[in-house]
Amino acid sequence: MAHIFFPRDLVQAQRDWNRTYEALTEQPVHTTALRRRLRLLSCQIVWHPFWSTGPGRSPAARVELRRQARARTREVAEVT
Repeated sequence: MAHIFFPRDLVQAQRDWNRTYEALTEQPVHTTALRRRLRLLSCQIVWHPFWSTGPGRSPAARVELRRQARARTREVAEVT
């Protein structure tokens, strides 16, 4: 698949979603706030205007977003 350039806010929302999901799996109690955050981020990602553009219409674009968000998280972790 060709490299897709996603809006910065969309990649950040996916990164936040990943971190929230990880926190939810690690924390067995008091998960209400995390579940609410996960739902909010899911809505931000799903309804982002990018998905109505040409490159965003491909189902593979959502997979690529997750891949880029994970890669960006790894890059930031290596720097710190």
